[in-house]
Amino acid sequence: MFDNLLIGFLAFADPLVLVGLIVGALLGYMIGALPGLGPSLGVALLIPFTYSLDPLVSIVTLVSLYAAAEYGGAISAILINSPGTAAAVATSWDGFPLTQQGKAGVALTISIVSSGIGIFISAVLLFLTAVPLSEFALNFGPTAYFALALVGLSLVSTLSNGAPVKGAIAMAIGLALATVGLDSQTGTPRFSPNPEFFEGFPLVPVLLGLFALSEVIFMVEAGPSAKTKSHPVNSILAVPLKTFGKLKFNLLRSSIIGYVIGVVPGAGASIASFVSYAVAKKVSKTPNEFGKGSLEGIAAAESANNSAVSGALAPLFALGIPGSPTTAIMIGALMIHGIQPGPLLFTTNPEIPYTVIAALWVSVPVMIFIGLAGARYWAKVADIPRPAIAAAVSVICLMGAYASENSMFPVYVTLAFGIVGYVLRKLDIPLAPIILALVLGEMLETNFRRALVISNGEYDVFYSSPLTLVLLAVAVLSFATPAVRFLRDKFSRGRLV
Repeated sequence: MFDNLLIGFLAFADPLVLVGLIVGALLGYMIGALPGLGPSLGVALLIPFTYSLDPLVSIVTLVSLYAAAEYGGAISAILINSPGTAAAVATSWDGFPLTQQGKAGVALTISIVSSGIGIFISAVLLFLTAVPLSEFALNFGPTAYFALALVGLSLVSTLSNGAPVKGAIAMAIGLALATVGLDSQTGTPRFSPNPEFFEGFPLVPVLLGLFALSEVIFMVEAGPSAKTKSHPVNSILAVPLKTFGKLKFNLLRSSIIGYVIGVVPGAGASIASFVSYAVAKKVSKTPNEFGKGSLEGIAAAESANNSAVSGALAPLFALGIPGSPTTAIMIGALMIHGIQPGPLLFTTNPEIPYTVIAALWVSVPVMIFIGLAGARYWAKVADIPRPAIAAAVSVICLMGAYASENSMFPVYVTLAFGIVGYVLRKLDIPLAPIILALVLGEMLETNFRRALVISNGEYDVFYSSPLTLVLLAVAVLSFATPAVRFLRDKFSRGRLV
């Protein structure tokens, strides 16, 4: 295990890997600082530019952008009370009051260093837990993989923003999209009006359309928004190191909370930051300072939401299940480079997960330096007019779609899914479950049919293995719990009427 980790660090002997990490951090800061964007959109936009790159350079760049974007949301949250990401909302509760007190530099310094500490601690936890998890998963056969795919789909409720019915609709859309193309066993075309559909819907154009182009349509619909003015930052190095000594237990606790919550697929950085903030306030000796400029509150929120990044990568690498909407997109990036995430990743392509773990550690000083040195400039990103952002994102989307196959078909797919994404968002139907189902649909169908072929069509093969039974039970409970809760709430409201 440590030999493979050394291989991960040696990957940085290639200058392109280090350049990819720095570029990803720079782009992540800028995207995260823009309210309304975030890591999912950033990763989706960057994927087309990684086609010609080495897989290591590509994944390091994407992970670096993911981590930096989670922090970048704190910049606008602290300076203009406009969180760039949902995970930065808790940061704004104490960060912006400090800015109003003329202590923007203090808030930024605490948030940047806390983020770095959260990434470092969570990378240690990822290193210690991902490999045992993947070794356990090596025992999986077709029936277990089928059940695992069901478990992944059952987690759609956690990606549905408290709307299980709409999440189920989104999942059904994703599964329907996954059926398009040639049958994997018979080669028969399915729902394919012309040969361009034989390989199914291209993943990158679907991502660009659903996430990025739909956001552009919303920007155009909103028109020029009210201008925000970034708060001037004069000094951001005024916090002595002993301040972080006082916060050490807070940072350790919050990083562990963030990682554990991040491992739970769909929970995400925003839940991690809220839970960590609440715990920090509960155990604090000065809870009355929270919401008024508490350094404990900023440290808890930022260390937790950044450690959730490593947490979300654990099920991605070990099980092939995305831990967040952003890692669902990253599965597509790995598959584009011919890399299949899951239990075999640590044996077939060990350089990928171990280089990512090494990159998380290497990124800490890089991100802290970039964050501290460029905070006054990142703050001005929020001043960019929305029409300019919309135009730039549109161009990147269409260019990236065309570059994916050097044809107009992906461009048409991007445009179509941009409209679809806009309509679905208008109907409050979440987009992440669509990607989850689209990615897991093939795994679900292939292993279901493979298991039946092995058993000569006998369905009892699905309950002949204790592991498969456990996974199926988890899937059933995961599907049933939000449905029962939804029906119970409906019934209760009906009785109250």
